[in-house]
Amino acid sequence: MSKHLIRNMTWEEYRSRTENSFLILPVGATEQHGPHLPLGVDAMLSENLSLAIAERTNAVVAPTLSYGYKSQPTSGGGPMFPGTIDLKGSTITSLVYDLLEEFLADGWKKIMIISGHYENDAFLAEAADLLLRNQNKEFPKVLLSNWWDNISDETIPLVFDEIEFPGWALEHAAIAETSMMMHFLPELVREDRMVDDGIDRPPGYQRFPPSHSLIPASGCLHTAQSSSAEKGRLIIDDVTNNIVSFLEKEFLLDLEIKG
Repeated sequence: MSKHLIRNMTWEEYRSRTENSFLILPVGATEQHGPHLPLGVDAMLSENLSLAIAERTNAVVAPTLSYGYKSQPTSGGGPMFPGTIDLKGSTITSLVYDLLEEFLADGWKKIMIISGHYENDAFLAEAADLLLRNQNKEFPKVLLSNWWDNISDETIPLVFDEIEFPGWALEHAAIAETSMMMHFLPELVREDRMVDDGIDRPPGYQRFPPSHSLIPASGCLHTAQSSSAEKGRLIIDDVTNNIVSFLEKEFLLDLEIKG
C-alpha cells in the first residue's frame, strides 16, 4: 500500500501535504494492447511511473484517470476492438479542467500531469491552458509530460538492441510498453500470446470511418519480441531521472538526482 496515493489517505493527511509537496495526476486510457497485454496498460504505466517519481520526491499521487481520447488506428489500434473505451476531446478537456480546478481549490500550487496515452495530450494541454492562461504569477503551475518524450537518446539503442526502433507511433503494445509492463506488473503480461504482427509504416493521412484492414487483426502495430523486464527497468529509471530533473527546476525542489 503506497503512502503516496491520495486514495489511501484521510482528508486530514491529504490536507497536510498541500503546503510542502506537489501533486501528480496520472492519466491513461482503456484500449486494446494486442493479445498479450491488458486493456489498462496506459493507465497502469502512468500510475506506476507517477509512484516511481513520488518515491524520489515525496509527491502525492491523485487517483488515475483511466479513460482517454479516441484511440487512433495507427497509434493505438482504433475503435474496432472491444474494450477500447473512448471519450470525446471536449469531455477530456472538461473533466481535467474540473479536476485541476478542485486541486487548486484544495491548496495545491504545483501539479504534474503524467500522460500514458498519446492521443490525450492536446486535450490535457487545453484544460491546463484554459485554467491558467490569464495568470501572471509563476504559481500555481501545471506541468504536462509523458514517458516517451523523456527517454534519453542513449537509452533507445539499449532497448532496441535486436529490433530496429520503428518510431513511437508504432510502438503501441510493442517493445517499450511490453518491457515496462514486465517490469511493473509481470503477472499481467501474456508472453505466450505475443505475435510478430505489425505495419510497415503509418499512412500520411487519417480516414473516417477508419479502415478495418489497415492494421492486423491482433491489433499490434509492431512486434513485442525481445521485450524484457530489464529493458523496462532501463526505461523507467531513465525516464524517472529525466522527469525528476525538470521537476527540480520547475517546482524549485531541493533534491539529489540519483542514477
